[in-house]
Formats: sequence, structure tokens, C-alpha cells
Amino acid sequence: MKIALMDSGIGLLAAAAAVRRLRPDADLVVSSDPDGMPWGPRTPEDLAGRALAVARAAAELRPDALIVACNTASVHALNALRAELEPAIPVIGTVPAIKPAAAAGGRVAIWATPATTGSPYQRGLIRDFATGARVTEVPCPGLADAVEAADDAAVTAAVAAAAALTPADVTDVVLGCTHYELTEGPIRAALAARTGRAELVFHGSAEPVAVQALRRIGVTPEPGLPRTGGLTVLHSGRVAALPAAAFAYAEGRLLAGQGAPVG
Repeated sequence: MKIALMDSGIGLLAAAAAVRRLRPDADLVVSSDPDGMPWGPRTPEDLAGRALAVARAAAELRPDALIVACNTASVHALNALRAELEPAIPVIGTVPAIKPAAAAGGRVAIWATPATTGSPYQRGLIRDFATGARVTEVPCPGLADAVEAADDAAVTAAVAAAAALTPADVTDVVLGCTHYELTEGPIRAALAARTGRAELVFHGSAEPVAVQALRRIGVTPEPGLPRTGGLTVLHSGRVAALPAAAFAYAEGRLLAGQGAPVG
């Protein structure tokens, strides 16, 4: 069994670690695009082209499924990826967990990139899945870039700025960018200080998308299996190693075999 994941950078680590935790026997292919990142400022057409190139590189290794572990690529390139790769390779996109967050009935904050915040895509998800809920969209300028660089000072500053825009009575937080799941700890700490409460519920996409990928290929989670799965890293189509920044996060260390399961 082989699962491929794609993103512009290390945002895919959270979903890859979730797959590793659920199926330690799965071979993983993580395909990113350091030559073309960041994808966010690109036009939709340009972004789709970069995403297709990254996906094709992964597809050459004949995975059983491909996870698009990037919210932006899922918005702009998912249809093109599915048109090219399916049905031979199921393609699973990443959608912010707005529906389960709103279903809880509390006050919801959606942390997302500035490009996604207020976009027709995100507003459509709110309209379709959070009607009647109290939802605040929180732009997080610079946070994804800071996570990508593993720049602790920049992460702290970006998280503090976003926390200041988050309602003090928030109960549920949607992490609407895959990079943000790598830095959930600092986000929790900042929001606990902001709200005076530590029991906030966070909604990420890593584990749900991993479960969906396994379901699509008819495999059930078996986290107790021995870890026998391998790891292949592709950088803009080239075989590479995990970037140094990946080791700043528990998910990256897990993939490299240096840590206990995450989640």
C-alpha cells in the first residue's frame, strides 16, 4: 500500500503523519514544490500547473491514492488533478473542517490565509455548512510562511496577531491551512491567554483526510501494526530528503522515524 501526499511545502507533514499513525505499514510519498512555492500568490491557472507537475511526479511512483494536503490547491486544482489521475489514482482534497465545528453549536473562528479569508470558496462553505452559527473569519498573514521556515519568532508574532482578532468567547477553532496544524501548540497557548479558557476545541483536516484516503482504497486504520512503511521525498519532481525545517515539528520527526506517533 502506497499513499502519496502533495503540497507546495511542509504543510503536508500533518496529513502524512496522520497516515503514518493510522497505517504504520503504508509506504508514503511526499511531493512538494520548493522551486515554485509559495503557491498562494500565484494565479489559479499557474497554481494548477504547479500542482499538476507535483502530482505527476508522485503519480510516477504508482501510489494507491493521492492526498492534496493543501487547502489552496484543493480550491484551484482539485478538478484538474482528478480529471488527469482518476480513476486510476483516487485524489482526495482538503476542506476546512467548518461543518463539524459549526455542528458543535458554539462560537467558531476560522483561521486561514489572507487569500482564503473572505474568499467565495470559504464563504460558500460557511453558507452551506454553518448557517445560523456565529462564525468569525480570522486572517493570519505570514503564519504559513513562518511555519514553513520554522521561524519561532515569526510564528509567535503571527499567532499573536491572529489571536487578537479572534473573539474572546470563541469555543471552536478551524485551522483552515494545513501549515497551521503543525503549530497548534502555540495557537492553543495564545488563544488560552486571549480567552482565559484552555478547553477550546480545534478542528483540523489531517486525520479526516487520512481516514478518507484509506477508505477510498478499501483499507481500515490499524495503528497497532509494526512500522514497516517507507518514505520517499520529492522536491519539484526530484528525489530528495525531508527539509531541515521539517525536523522542527513532531510530525516531521515522526516521518523520519525519530519520534513517537503524533495525534
